[in-house]
This record gives sequence, C-alpha cells and structure tokens, in this order.
Amino acid sequence: MSNTVKIGKSEVTSTPLGLGTNAVGGYNLFPNLNDDDGLNIVKTGIENGITLLDTAYVYGLGHSEELVGQAIKDFDRHKLVIATKGAQDMSTGEEVVRNDPKFITQQVENSLKRLGTDYIDIYYLHFPDKDTPKAEAVGALERLREQGKIRAIGVSNFSLDQIKEANADGYVDVVEDQFSLVHQDLGAETLPYLKQNNISFVPYFPLASGLLTGKYQHDVSFPKDDIRSGMPIFQEPLYSQILKAVDTVRPIAEAHDATVAQTVLAWYIKNPLISVVIPGAKKPDQVVANAKAMTVELTDKEFKQIDDAFETFK
Repeated sequence: MSNTVKIGKSEVTSTPLGLGTNAVGGYNLFPNLNDDDGLNIVKTGIENGITLLDTAYVYGLGHSEELVGQAIKDFDRHKLVIATKGAQDMSTGEEVVRNDPKFITQQVENSLKRLGTDYIDIYYLHFPDKDTPKAEAVGALERLREQGKIRAIGVSNFSLDQIKEANADGYVDVVEDQFSLVHQDLGAETLPYLKQNNISFVPYFPLASGLLTGKYQHDVSFPKDDIRSGMPIFQEPLYSQILKAVDTVRPIAEAHDATVAQTVLAWYIKNPLISVVIPGAKKPDQVVANAKAMTVELTDKEFKQIDDAFETFK
C-alpha cells in the first residue's frame, strides 16, 4: 500500500488517512468540548503517523484553527499538511456564505494568522454561494497560491456542475464532500469526473456518525435532542439494512485482527477514487485506533465483499 497520496496536480502529499478536527475547538458543533483534549487529539494524531489535519473557520468560528496552530508548534511544520476551509461571513451575527474574491482572500489571511503559519497546504471554499462565478472565486485562490500562501486549491459541498465551473481553468486540486459506504450519492458521476481531471477526493463522515463502527445494536433509541434521532440512516428500514451490511465486515476485520471501523477505513484507503479519508475523533484513543487502519491491507476479494454488501446504497 502506498503510504503517501498526491493531492491533485499540486506538490502536496499526505498520508491516506487524515484527522478531521471539527471536535477540536468546535464548541458550536459539539457540547462539552475541552481545549486540552483538542490539543491532545491533534498531537496524538501526528505522533501516530497522521500528517493531514483538516479544520475550518466554522469549527468554533476560528477556535479549531487556533488549537491546531498551537498543537503543531511542537512538530516539523513542513512534514504536516494543514487543510482549512472558509466561506462563512459572520459579521452581521447571521451566517452568510460568500465566495467573492475579496472576502475569500481576507479569509485566507485570517486563517493564516489563527493557524500561526505562513502557508496553508490545502484551502477549500467550504460551501458555494449563490452569486459568485466559481472560476472567479478559484482565481482568487490561484493568486494566493502564486504568492505562496496556499499550496493546493479545494472546493467542498459543491455540486458536479459547480465543480466543473470552479475548475474551468484547471486550478482545482481536491474536492471534499460527504461520502461513505451508506452515502454513495456522488459515486455515479462526480467521482469519475474527478478521476478524469486529476482532482483528489476527500470524503467526510466516513464512519456515518459511528454507524459503520459496528458498535450499534438493533434495539437502539436516541433522545429527541440527539442529532442521530433525526438522521434517516438511524430510521427503519434503513437502519437494519445497514447493520446487516456491517455484519459482513466483521469476519474480514477478525481476519486482519482489526476492528470494524479500521476495516471500513481500510476500504476507503484502498478505493482508487478516494485520496484521503478524514475520520474525526473526540478522544485521543480514537485517533490511535483510526491511525491503525493504515496498516490494514485488504485483498481485492475482501474489498469487493465489502463493496457488494453496501451495493444498495449506490
């Protein structure tokens, strides 16, 4: 298994498994977060061989970036790949999505300060706005790349048409979007387009809110204020279908002396359409466990068995 992945047409290379940091400083997304835990999560990831750290302005309105910036001070910056995202204007107190060049340029400058670094390896337009021509927004990022402030250009949560528009000049290196074994809507058209155009793909929520870790049983219920209570994947009949598919992974995991979660992450790592998978973590031991997925080498037959078990989700 190759232990490094090249990001699009850029010079950026990464481990095939990164760390999503929305629970590092993302106090607006999760209750009861602790900054020391957040710092520890990032440091543990780096110490266990993870090089790509994926953050965003909207995770704690800059706080996640600040914590990532603090955590990386003890390490060789040039061995790390820092990815961040921006598009949210909070100046009115309401969230307004903006991609206009002036705003995005300022967002990059703000992120550089919060991260305490003089360059960002991957910068994503986090969400598309309604008005800005996408090639113009990406053009602003290309100018920042020419200045050495960013090294690779990404877009996140863009439709295929928006990705094509953003990539009109061939500047887009990477796309990040929701994708998992139970959420494969992008599979048919978007992923082949990315492959043809040498654009890397980074899926988020790869473990589907924990549903693909194998820890859930059939008779589970969530309180009303739990985000999972409203998710379709936790409703019948979908929930039982997913659990049945997850059961297919168990014997494969046992054969590799791995957990179900590590085996599922290994499926993404082996998938030729996926570049870097970025599971999040709320505790350092989860990061250690996720990093071990990089040592699980599935055979072609095992990869297909898992693929086939989740065929109905394509």
